[in-house]
Amino acid sequence: MSAAIHPTAIVEEGAQIADGVTVGPFCTVGAEVSLAKGVVLKSHVVVTGKTSIGEDTVVFPFAVIGEIPQDLKFDGEETRLEVGARNRIREGVTMNTGTSGGGGLTKVGDDCLFMTGAHVGHDAIVGNGVIMANQAALAGHCIIDDKVIIGGLAGIHQFVRIGRGAIIGAVTMVTNDVIPYGLVQAPRGELDGLNYVGLKRAGVARSDITALRAAYQMLRQGDGAFQDRARRLSEETDSDYVREVVDFILGDSGRSYLTPR
Repeated sequence: MSAAIHPTAIVEEGAQIADGVTVGPFCTVGAEVSLAKGVVLKSHVVVTGKTSIGEDTVVFPFAVIGEIPQDLKFDGEETRLEVGARNRIREGVTMNTGTSGGGGLTKVGDDCLFMTGAHVGHDAIVGNGVIMANQAALAGHCIIDDKVIIGGLAGIHQFVRIGRGAIIGAVTMVTNDVIPYGLVQAPRGELDGLNYVGLKRAGVARSDITALRAAYQMLRQGDGAFQDRARRLSEETDSDYVREVVDFILGDSGRSYLTPR
């Protein structure tokens, strides 16, 4: 196979274009870009900077992938963006490269969906199977674990972590870390329970869901500070799912935590 590059596209010398790549009309591909097998750039797509895009990822019109960070401290240093395989990057999505102060890397995993106008800021780390709905935005340095869903027009504050399987409601501002499997909603994000629908869809055993429910109640109403309750849970639980929540709470946090209502 060979790449299919439309005659109106601009592919700069040095770009690495694998077999089976499609570069549509009026796209621009920079000199340091790497497009893996099966990547499709629909039309009017800009891929620039030191950016790699994994196999079978499809990028829709007017997306801008790999531009410099929206950070006034950025001074032209070499940083990069890595996008994994089988992602769907819809119209108008923006993803920026990293900054030297944040590790120099923005990274997106596999099998994600970024709906129209979503934004991934500099130095963000996004896991696998993440969904960002229309106009949702990640600020710099965020860490989004696997299978997170972020609703439309939601904003995630810089340095926030969102644990695996959590769901963020639409038009929600999240300023603190969200525990794995948490449910966050309200204009100023509040931890309002667990993502039971997501857990059931993922085939999690009823016993583990019951253990998570009990753990959440202990975190909400138990004695002592939030992290003290988590430490007690760590001594009492035999559920891997509860252990994941506990380890998240006891890990490093740059923003503290959303605590149960």
